[in-house]
Amino acid sequence: MVNSSRNKSIQALARQEERMAWWLIAPTFAILALFALYPLSLVISSSFTNQRFASDQETRFVGLQNYRNLLSVTIRELPPVIDPATGNQQISERTGEPEYELWINVLPREPRRYRQLAEFSLVGRRYVIGATNAPFMQAVFDTMRFTVICILFETVLGLIIALTLHARFRGRGLMRAAMLVPWAVVTIVAVRMWEWMFQGNRSGFFNSLLYYLGAADGNVAFLEQANLQLASIIAIDVWKTTPFMALLLLAGLATIPNELYEAAIIDGANRLDALWRITLPLLAPTLAVALIFRTLDLLRVFELFQVIFGQRRYSMSSFAYDALVGNREVGVSSAASMIIFALIFVFAFLYLRLLKVDQHG
Repeated sequence: MVNSSRNKSIQALARQEERMAWWLIAPTFAILALFALYPLSLVISSSFTNQRFASDQETRFVGLQNYRNLLSVTIRELPPVIDPATGNQQISERTGEPEYELWINVLPREPRRYRQLAEFSLVGRRYVIGATNAPFMQAVFDTMRFTVICILFETVLGLIIALTLHARFRGRGLMRAAMLVPWAVVTIVAVRMWEWMFQGNRSGFFNSLLYYLGAADGNVAFLEQANLQLASIIAIDVWKTTPFMALLLLAGLATIPNELYEAAIIDGANRLDALWRITLPLLAPTLAVALIFRTLDLLRVFELFQVIFGQRRYSMSSFAYDALVGNREVGVSSAASMIIFALIFVFAFLYLRLLKVDQHG
């Protein structure tokens, strides 16, 4: 009888605590709905329309047309140019390589208009990739490459820095403070600083350095050559944001008890064994949070591309910005924004699943 009464009291107290928790979290849900869910719903709805900003054009529902125009791609084989005299494939006199038909002749009656995005060779044949919106698809490829490479470098370098600064040595506090200097620099200031260092003549730091080392003539156009542009902005982002990754991982390392390492040493484990069997598994939740934060930032990168390249080369976010501000295409901009949102969600889900964060809780 006493136990039954006690159980009822405990259940009543639990229900009161649950109700109190809902009352306390209700303002957060209200603010989230007002400032996040409502604008998101507007973006989702406008992505299915032909809405234009500051225009008297009638807004109509167009379904998935904006998404099809942004994402439609095709891959076609380029037919070889045949020499009528010999019947063999014609060889270019300028390059000495086999010649292929022009892309414009490949799809003469294609109902959907495609623009050439890239060419590649496979098993001795030449192919072309076409896209209905080549600038956006190029922005997707550039943003994905930028994200993957930056994540790789920032994670590895951040882990090395965090492990180094986690050790005890004289001047550790000063080194930790110095580490945060690149991250503390305002993004626009950092971009302008690196833009000067990447100048295409000897007034730039890197061209001056390469010239005095005898490695180049001092006129390397880092920000003009297409094959160097992406590498240049990757260097900027890695320099600026690696300290942020290191700071997050350093906080995660501080939560790992030293007793585990002491027990591992007693059992005969070396430092590499401790890293693989203790540090990395226990650091997985922190690493997942760091990767999600950085991936979110990198997939929606805007300042680097916009300040350095303008309309010469887009990220997905700068394309969405230009579609809205430059072309006043609200529907297209909203569709591009939703694609960014979907990619961020997929990456976050994969991180949580692959790193098995729920098993470390």
